[in-house]
Amino acid sequence: MSAKQSKTKISIERLAGESGLAIVIVDEKSVIDTANNNSICLTLYASPEFAPRCAEFCGKAFAWAQEAQNIVEYECYAGLSCAAVPLKNQEKPLVGIVGRTFLKSSKYRQATERTITGDWQQFSPIDFFDNVLLTISEQNLDKTVRKLENQAPDLLETITAEKSRNSVEKQKSETENQILKSKTIEAEETAAWRSLFSSLLKLSYQQACVKVLDFLKKRYGLVSMIWMERREDRLEIILSSGKINEKQIQIGVSANDERIIKAAQNASSLELRERGTVESFGKQQTINLFPIAVGGEVRSALAVADKIENQELVQKIAQFCRTAASELEILRLREELSARDWLRNAVHKFNEGLRKTDTEDFWLNLTRISAELLRAERASLLIFNEKSQVLQAKASVGAPEDLTVQNEIGSRVARDVLQSGKPLVVENVGQTDLASAPPERKYLTDSFISYPISIGARNIGVLNFTDRADRLKFGEIDLEILRSIVPQIAAAIDHANLKRETGKLRHLSVTDSLTGLVNRRYLEERLTEEIKRSNRHGYPMAFLMIDVDFFKSYNDSFGHTEGDKALKIVGNALKETLRGADIAARYGGEEFSILLPQTTAEEAETIAERVRRNIEQIEFPNRKVTISIGIASCSYDLNSCENLISAADKALYYAKNKGRNTVRIYENLGKEDDQPQK
Repeated sequence: MSAKQSKTKISIERLAGESGLAIVIVDEKSVIDTANNNSICLTLYASPEFAPRCAEFCGKAFAWAQEAQNIVEYECYAGLSCAAVPLKNQEKPLVGIVGRTFLKSSKYRQATERTITGDWQQFSPIDFFDNVLLTISEQNLDKTVRKLENQAPDLLETITAEKSRNSVEKQKSETENQILKSKTIEAEETAAWRSLFSSLLKLSYQQACVKVLDFLKKRYGLVSMIWMERREDRLEIILSSGKINEKQIQIGVSANDERIIKAAQNASSLELRERGTVESFGKQQTINLFPIAVGGEVRSALAVADKIENQELVQKIAQFCRTAASELEILRLREELSARDWLRNAVHKFNEGLRKTDTEDFWLNLTRISAELLRAERASLLIFNEKSQVLQAKASVGAPEDLTVQNEIGSRVARDVLQSGKPLVVENVGQTDLASAPPERKYLTDSFISYPISIGARNIGVLNFTDRADRLKFGEIDLEILRSIVPQIAAAIDHANLKRETGKLRHLSVTDSLTGLVNRRYLEERLTEEIKRSNRHGYPMAFLMIDVDFFKSYNDSFGHTEGDKALKIVGNALKETLRGADIAARYGGEEFSILLPQTTAEEAETIAERVRRNIEQIEFPNRKVTISIGIASCSYDLNSCENLISAADKALYYAKNKGRNTVRIYENLGKEDDQPQK
């Protein structure tokens, strides 16, 4: 290998390594050389099914760049951002493809979803995501393109030398040795970083963060460090090392602070003054904050409480954080997607369990299946008694004493959670100002969650969980679970209260005396509340309008008494078919409606078909009875009670027009198959 070839080759690999981007050199017919290629590209290129799609983008990059004689930026069908740059050369035209990277984490999330539920399921996730590239900003891509463009004159010599690599590689020239010697320290630094990043891919996100802190401690002598994560718009402490006490130190930082974003873009640190006094730091008054950003968004940050005298070390740590950003974001998104998939399955299982809570053991079953979902050995469900103005335990799981015999509990934590309407997650109760728990409760861990249950603007109770089976702390994933299931728990509780407090229901006129279902008035109130919840939190929600087919002729043929019997049978069938959190109502006459909280259009169609088939299979006293169903889902356009009811009613009209005993979805009415008959 010649000294010239070695220098050029090393510079291309180093440029790819430093930037975290792929670099591919191509001529008119083939790929000449690659560095740090994206594993997604390697997998798709090797696939007969997807290689033609790749050819539509990177396969045309040479022609695009040569024709434009300028840099051509494009995004391929896989969501990867690339730039094709013509490399000036007297003997042979070349083009460098730079990037093959996700500029936004949302693009990477779409790719991971395609491998789980989409058209990339055939590929092994291990190989597919072996070297996924996420860059921190468009500026990084532009900067790398310019650097490669400046190296163009050396590239032809590199390519020529490649042809004789096997014979020349056996001999190392003195020039090459001198170059390698001059770069020993830098290469060793890069190798250490790469070794670390490679090992992170086998860990969970939190384990990776711990390992990063340990690496910085061993390599750079840092002792007191804080790892911060973005929670909505704030950066919050999740890990610490050294002499830092998370309870003592307070850092109020917005992830959207312009200074933070600028520091991330410039790969520099931000000096922050402590709000609190930390005795163990002596006279230390400031903290160096190193923001970690991906796609222009600060996702996390490293705060170093040690006093760093060497500005070169500050720059090195900042560069480390910048380089680590994409690796950590890949881990975070993988974990997030895995958690979402697990959560989807868990909530489905929860819904199945919720269907069985309509029994004498309603409260206990509700508490038990919630505790199982959070893997908590102990849980309690407290409901606020508006008459006595106290919290009362309806059920408890795993408690050494019977909480339900106590007149009031929750004065230590739950009452505050009820009044504020905000959940409380405590990792270590010993690091809070909370009073100690009574010794007879015999808690096994110091971590717990208290979560408020609300219906509309009314807080009705609190769910408490402690003593995780794995003895770990409760955290964000547990909150995410509760955000998904508590609205359904609230609906089930509300529905149970409606069924049991019959006297109050009659007073409020919210039930239909014939079918026992709630009436139109109550349904529309609940529908309004669910639409607000859907708009606020992004939860899916669907609404069904149902009409008994040819009911007028049923009444005319068999009389109104028999017609009432048929309506009652339909109402009972709806109650038996639906899940615990779903609400069926008699809308008026022979019309019924169903509110499906946290239900997508696809799930609603499945439920509607199940309802339709069940009615169709019932043996009515006089003749066969069927129903037609119209479905509408809450969306940006359908975000009011009136609009949603109108849309479902329109879908119902189409269902009846298409021959009855069928289901139609409002969003599909524009299709030719669903045009009304004339």
